[in-house]
Order: sequence, then C-alpha cells, then structure tokens
Amino acid sequence: MIVPITHFLILSAILFSIGVVGVLTRRNAIIIFMSIELMLNAVNVSFVALSKHLNSMDGQLFVFFIMTVAAAEAGVGLAIIIALYRRRASVNVDELNIMKW
Repeated sequence: MIVPITHFLILSAILFSIGVVGVLTRRNAIIIFMSIELMLNAVNVSFVALSKHLNSMDGQLFVFFIMTVAAAEAGVGLAIIIALYRRRASVNVDELNIMKW
C-alpha cells in the first residue's frame, strides 16, 4: 500500500498549525518551547515526504541539519528555562521581565 504525499503534507500542516497555536496562545515557557519543537518536526516530515517523492536526498540532508540544530536548541533552551525558574520560581512568560534582573 502506497500512501500519497498529500497525506504527509496535510499531517505536516496540521502539526505546524498546532505548534503555531501553542506558541501564540500559551504563556508557559516550557509549552512554548515544545510548540517550537513541534513546528520543527512538522517541517522535517514535509522535507522527508518531498525527498521521497522527488527521489532526492536533499530533503533528508536538511532534516539531518534541522535535527542537529533542534538538539542544540533543546540543550540551551532548557538551560535558560531552568535558570529562569531558579531565579524567579516561575516559567510564566507574562511574569518574566529580563531587563529587571
């Protein structure tokens, strides 16, 4: 059974939309961070689907680099969130004001 590329692109669009809604509506820094990761993974799904459809390795190469950047972002982002929580005892972005440290 062959799954058409449109199914993968629709899945990618839905995941990306959920990520955008999460970034725009949530105030918790961890949820915003997870939403950004969801958007990166949605782009990865579309790159892999298009790479398979076009019989090219270019999309999979981009996915490799995106995963590398996402791993670095996860390490740095979580370290920043932990530092903010230790300083302010909250990860609510409405309560955080970096300029008043």
